[in-house]
Amino acid sequence: MQSITISAPVSRRGGFPVAAVISLLPCVMFAQLASNSASGNATMKAVRLHDFGAPEVLKYEDASRPQPKEDELLLRVIATAVNPVDAKIRAGGFRLGGAQPQMPIILGYDIAGIVEVAGAKTTKFKKGDAVYGCLAIMRGGGDAEFAVAKEDELSAKPASLSFAEAAALPTAAGTAWQALVEIAKLSEGQTVLIHGGSGGVGHFAIQIAKARGAKVIATASAANQEFMKQLGADETIDYKATKFEDVVKDVDVVLDTVAGETLKRSYAVVKKGGIIVSILEPPDKKELEARGIRGSVFMVSAKSDLLAELTKLVEAKQLKPVISQQLPLAELAKAHQTIETGHTRGKIVMRVADEPKS
Repeated sequence: MQSITISAPVSRRGGFPVAAVISLLPCVMFAQLASNSASGNATMKAVRLHDFGAPEVLKYEDASRPQPKEDELLLRVIATAVNPVDAKIRAGGFRLGGAQPQMPIILGYDIAGIVEVAGAKTTKFKKGDAVYGCLAIMRGGGDAEFAVAKEDELSAKPASLSFAEAAALPTAAGTAWQALVEIAKLSEGQTVLIHGGSGGVGHFAIQIAKARGAKVIATASAANQEFMKQLGADETIDYKATKFEDVVKDVDVVLDTVAGETLKRSYAVVKKGGIIVSILEPPDKKELEARGIRGSVFMVSAKSDLLAELTKLVEAKQLKPVISQQLPLAELAKAHQTIETGHTRGKIVMRVADEPKS
């Protein structure tokens, strides 16, 4: 996990701001993405990116099937989820200035599938195991019939979830978990304000916060008020009709998935000693110091240990993905168009193959 933590009166600690992290990723990321689809004679269907641009640049076509190394697994992908980061990479927003990747590349990070080949040096999984996980952003490759993964990127698929539901979990639910549990240390009896409570991260955050015994206040549009209440929100706010700062005071934690003006207006509602966690931009150090509160921005790292925590919540019936759309992989461009609106409810999942009957 790349992160910065800003505390008052303590100065910034560790990591990089999101923008800085993004600027460092692409050369490595794109070189490895390209290599994943250029080995062996077997082919598969995949959505590939031949150049950066609008969603229409995504092409559903034949590609070489990746070959796993000794410490890797080859997965037959059943479902893959779409996240905002996918669209940002596709549009070229993650490129390092002047660097040109080796095209074509395959995006896609959240996946659920079945182990097809287990490398000789792998020990946790075997052929036929049902797994889910988050592929490294330096590699990707989930938008295809087959993908390569490291063991520490995967966990056994929760038995109670479909493959589509499992694919919806890693990045969004992992972000909510790390923000609320690992960074904010949210505990029973505390109050959390979740901005964007109906979105991919937000709808998981509501459930995780309730599982921690917290009081949950969540913001979204009028159409999503009842949806958030069904997820467990104690109070909901239509952000278009009511300024949250007029009705919310002295919360322990703010989870910001919106940024901009929403983040700027959030400082005033946090009690002294509380914390703002943003997934998009660093909180303002001067505001934090002036108010005696803390702030953090981070990028999720959904490794197998985090996935195991999510699985525990799923098995305890405290966490359930909400899928707003399921589309065939060939319609990935449509999913990118939707995710770019910033107004999706829950998650968008791509069907790569039929769900196994057993």
